[in-house]
Amino acid sequence: MRITGYKSHGVGAAAALVNAVTSRDGDDGDEALRAVLGEHGFFVQRFTPATAAELRPWARTLRSFFEAESLDAAVALLNGLLADVPMHPHVADHDELGLHVHYAPPEVDLAHRVRATTLMNLAELLCDHGIDRIGVCAAADCDRVYADDSRGGRRRFCSDACANRTNVAAYRARRRQPT
Repeated sequence: MRITGYKSHGVGAAAALVNAVTSRDGDDGDEALRAVLGEHGFFVQRFTPATAAELRPWARTLRSFFEAESLDAAVALLNGLLADVPMHPHVADHDELGLHVHYAPPEVDLAHRVRATTLMNLAELLCDHGIDRIGVCAAADCDRVYADDSRGGRRRFCSDACANRTNVAAYRARRRQPT
């Protein structure tokens, strides 16, 4: 799978931002959003309250991508966003990451870099795997999104906790049924 290492940061950050901003149990406070970016490999030294304010609408926009019911809908959304987010790709080699591509120049603000990176990495994921690797958690009481970067690509839940809770409930329901 090509979406590994540096590229997976944008995919993971997109899902984490959407969950922080749009899910019932999310935390879209400034420090929570800063932590999300830090956990996904973004350099957050220039994070400000203005960065958080710009990321909240971006996360709400990206939620539509994870909820897309067809490949055509996901493609249309990404193509519209690609037309709206200025990109200036360049090859970088810093901080022992090896050669990699940045989609926005270093002088732009952090929110712009996050938009460009998440957008391009989601587009690569979509091109490589279609919409089978994205979605909303299958747990009945969860509204979180996921992006599956596993080798098998069979994920349906946002976390192991939701998968386990759903599977245990299904097992208990089967045991309650008369044989």
